[in-house]
Amino acid sequence: MIWVLIFGGVALLGAVTAVSYAVWLAHKASDLFSEVRMVGRHAEEAGELLGRIQLPSGSHE
Repeated sequence: MIWVLIFGGVALLGAVTAVSYAVWLAHKASDLFSEVRMVGRHAEEAGELLGRIQLPSGSHE
C-alpha cells in the first residue's frame, strides 16, 4: 500500500511540474512573438526612413 502512495505522489508531482513548465513555456513564447513583432515594426520604420533619404544629384569628376 505504501508503494501506491509513493508512486502516486511522484506521478502527481510530475504532472504539476509538466503543467508548470507548459505555462512557463507559453509565457516565454508570447514574449518571443511580441519581440519579433517589435523588430518587424522597427524594420518597417527603418525602411521608411531609408526611403526618405535623397542623395545629392551632383556629378563627381
